[in-house]
This record gives sequence, structure tokens and C-alpha cells, in this order.
Amino acid sequence: MLRGGTALGALAAFGLPQLAVGSANAATMEDWALPPDLEKAKVEGLEYASYGMPDTWANYGEVLQKLGAQLGIQIHHTDTDMSSLEEVTKYDAEKDNPVAITSDIGILFGPVADAKGVVPPYTPPNAARLPAGLKGPNGGWVATFTGVPTIITNTDVVKNPPKTWEDLLKPEYTGKVQSIDPSAGGATDVAFFLAWAYAFGGDENNFDGAVEYAKKLLGQFSAVSANGQTLEKGEVPIQLQCDYNAIAAAKRLKDKGISSDVVVPGVSIYAPYAIMANKYNLAKMNIAKLMLDFVLSDEGQTAFARFGAHPIRVALGDLTLPDDAKANWLPDSMYAQVKNIPDWSKVSLQRIAEVWQSQVAGG
Repeated sequence: MLRGGTALGALAAFGLPQLAVGSANAATMEDWALPPDLEKAKVEGLEYASYGMPDTWANYGEVLQKLGAQLGIQIHHTDTDMSSLEEVTKYDAEKDNPVAITSDIGILFGPVADAKGVVPPYTPPNAARLPAGLKGPNGGWVATFTGVPTIITNTDVVKNPPKTWEDLLKPEYTGKVQSIDPSAGGATDVAFFLAWAYAFGGDENNFDGAVEYAKKLLGQFSAVSANGQTLEKGEVPIQLQCDYNAIAAAKRLKDKGISSDVVVPGVSIYAPYAIMANKYNLAKMNIAKLMLDFVLSDEGQTAFARFGAHPIRVALGDLTLPDDAKANWLPDSMYAQVKNIPDWSKVSLQRIAEVWQSQVAGG
């Protein structure tokens, strides 16, 4: 962790190489190849806009606060919620008037961003800790933490909560389960479909079991949008969220005197998430560079852990957390049947979307 010292000394602890000294010249695309400029980053970071990474998503609010503290500034963060695919599309659509600095994406959308050409050719020093497939081949995005598909139930409304994937098919839950659509570009929905593939005899290449299960589950879906409010009110009392978000939702319910149940329903998967930078936001490139590196620092990774997420460096065996950082995690026993997908580069988003549309929604 970074303590005391000058701002330059603090930034050195990020593992950054020598830092450029600020200049008055406007940034160009070629400047993505340079180290971050500390003085410019202090100014750029005062107003920080993002897509799909609100303060309450995996603890990004605290991560940004800690980055600001190292710079000696207060970061004012605003976020617009959208799916991973929408974020990539938005970066491209706004190339002449960029808004977001960074976005949270599912790991499968890193290659989508690469293909679209919206991420910069900048690889932060801490990315050296990550193997290929967990960072952009030419820079621009890095894995941050993993999420595990789980079920959260408002037990004030549903007294007998589902504990397994099969339970969700029971008649008593009809119309009460959050709907998902892996073809719509949301990383979490894709993670759930892949979890079902593993849970029902397949893997990242064999979706037969997932298709048969999903076709049955369609009839259980609620017509109401799933969010914190509809979970609290019991309008969608059974929701499908990654573990860290379910843990946070359960805490919010408890604070309001509402009971809930969070469970990893048997076989599931570890689904990595990542942060990507907006290549076109030249005016904010220095704070973006620092953010890409800080999320992989000990301090950034620990902040994710305190929220309930499993940091990517922990998953890789590159970081040991203190016990208090894991206080919000679900019991280890719940993860006994959670699988690692060996090579995410071999998972096809397009195929998942096509299978869902043709064999599930249209089947």
C-alpha cells in the first residue's frame, strides 16, 4: 500500500516507470505510448466520467477514491449504466466528442473492443502480472476481478428460496425469476449461460445442456425489470447476479430490515471482468493510464475484495489478502463446484448470441 511521501513517490509505488512532466501541448494519439503525466492527471481526475462502472459496482467508488488520495485530489465520479457491448459501441459513436474515460466490461468484450479499435495502445506496468487473454494484446484493457453467477432471493417474499439451478424451475417460482438475455450484450447474462453449460454437462464449447435448461427457465421469468428496487419490493424476488453484487444487495436489504438468501447454486464458473480505457478521450489519457495500473495494485485489488469480489491477482495466486479483506465473501464451501474456463479467447460471443436467439428464444 502507498503511505505518505510526495505524490511522485506515491505514484512510484504503483510500479510505474518514470513519469513525464506536464506540458501545455494538447495530447495526440501518439501520446498513448508515453508514461502518464502526473500533473496533468491531477487536473484530469477532478471530473471522472465512466460507463458501466458505478461506485456500487464491485467497489469502484472506493477504488477511485484511493487513486485520488494518492494523487492528492478528490475525484468526482459520474457514471452512466450500460452493457459491455453498449459501452464499446458508445466509445465508437462518440469518437469526435468522447465522454467516458473508462468502463467495466466482461472479459469476452475485450476482443470486441480491440476489433472495434476503441481502446488505446497502452499497457500499464502492473499488467505484466497477467497472462495473455486477461489483458489486451496491444493494451487498452486489463482483467480486474472475477464474478460467480449466484441467486439472491428476497426471503420476506419467497420463504423457501431456491438453492440449485434445478430449483428455479419449480412451479412456486413461476414469474418470480429475473429474466436474462445473453444475446443482448450484457457480460453477466453471458456468464450465467456459460455457468448453465457447465452445470448441465457441457462447457464453453458445448451448449446443449444450457439450451435445454434455458428453454425451461424462460417460463419462470418475470416481466418486470430486475434491479435493487424490484428486489426490495418483491416484484422480482429472485434475481440472478454475480456473487459480489448479490452480497452487496443482501447487505442493503439487511440495512432495511429485509431478509435475503444468497447462494452459489452448485456448478458455476469464475467469470473475469475487466476495465477498458477510451482511446478517443485524449483529454483524460493520463488519469486513464493511472487507473488501468491502479486497479491491479495491491491497494486496488484489496478494495475489490472488501466488496465481495475475488480479485484477479488472487485468482492467479499472485496476491495474498488479509483475512479482514475477505470478510464479505461467501463461505468457501459454496465455491466447491465453481469452474475456471481454461481459455476465454476460445469462447465465442457471437455463437452464444446466435444459439440463444435461434435455439432458446426462437426455439
